[in-house]
Amino acid sequence: MEANMRWVALTAVAPVAWGTTYFVTHEFLPADHPLYGAALRALPAGLVLLALRRQRPHGAWWWRSAVLGLLNMSVFFVLVYTASQLLPTSVASTVMAVSPLTMVLIAWPLVSERPRPAHLAGAAIGLGGVCLMLFTGVDGVSVPGVLASAAAMLMSSFGYILAKRWSAGADVLASTAWQLTAGGLFLLPVAVAVEGPPPALPTPTLLAFCYVTLIATALAFTAWFTGLRHLPAGTVGLIGLLNPVTGVLLGIAFAGESLTVQQLCGLLLVLAGVALGQPRRTSRRGGGQAHPHPASDERPGQAPAIPKPSAADGCEATGPTKPPRSATH
Repeated sequence: MEANMRWVALTAVAPVAWGTTYFVTHEFLPADHPLYGAALRALPAGLVLLALRRQRPHGAWWWRSAVLGLLNMSVFFVLVYTASQLLPTSVASTVMAVSPLTMVLIAWPLVSERPRPAHLAGAAIGLGGVCLMLFTGVDGVSVPGVLASAAAMLMSSFGYILAKRWSAGADVLASTAWQLTAGGLFLLPVAVAVEGPPPALPTPTLLAFCYVTLIATALAFTAWFTGLRHLPAGTVGLIGLLNPVTGVLLGIAFAGESLTVQQLCGLLLVLAGVALGQPRRTSRRGGGQAHPHPASDERPGQAPAIPKPSAADGCEATGPTKPPRSATH
């Protein structure tokens, strides 16, 4: 239980950091360069992680890195960048909160994780909170922006479950670095071809890119993929609801956006959905993996009710002196 809560706390770093990117992108990054914005977010983060974990992809991870880099980084970052420029911070982040339900449904066929009632209930409650926060008459709601945010949500949900399916045997830091580097390398030539020379980066913009690259990308994605490896996809998806909560609170605190009673109720529902889906049962104590078996493995000689050990004990104790063959088979 305590180990699970540590993984929950680590995973929560990601959506909180991602929730800040909407505000940082909207306020400090160049609005007319989404491709460069996405490339400058992904590639430096990937290179930093590669410097920390000097491993190259091996075997199937060459093409897996390319697929996941496109889904989780290239296309996703461009869509999020676009949504952040077209929508208020609170709206851009709350659309992404449909992700938990999407991840639960995708995880069922891809990684054989059946939706648990707590996860479905938490996703439904969180989605209700999102609707309360979104449909509040907020000015500046752009249909293309909402579509971009929804597409980013679908793209990333599918990519995250694929990463969970493929993660066995790969170092989390290294596989995250491969995805980010691949995503950045895909984006860079497209940015040059479509947007021309890179934009000027005054000091505030450069500092904003440093934050988005190091904290909201390198650190956040490492925490997120670590959580996906150790927790059910439904639990991780519900933790992702902290993303819109962070985005809404930042929009209120720094962007002059107002918090209505309806939005406050929505925030409380989102937090209730997150809490509902967290692991609380003792069945996952000790890491959550097959805890009934170690008890018999650790005390092989103290399992008198199991036929095989008792037969072995009988053979060892009475082997040469008793009338043997009738008791053995």
